[in-house]
Amino acid sequence: MAEQKKRTGVFTFFRQVRQEGNKVTWTSRQETLAATVMVLIMVILAGLFLFLADTIFGTVVPMIQGL
Repeated sequence: MAEQKKRTGVFTFFRQVRQEGNKVTWTSRQETLAATVMVLIMVILAGLFLFLADTIFGTVVPMIQGL
C-alpha cells in the first residue's frame, strides 16, 4: 500500500512558502521591461505577418478560383 503523506500545519506551510520565495532569484526591473518590450515587438510583427498573409491569400485565392 502507498504511504500516506505527513500533513503539515497551516503556519508551517506558509513559513515554508516564504522560505522558498526567498530562494527565488527575481529579475530586475530593467530585465523585466526589456523582456516586455521584446514580447510586444514580436506580437506586433506576428500580427503584421498574419495580416499580410491573410490579405494576400484573400486576394490571390479568389483570382485563382475565377480562372
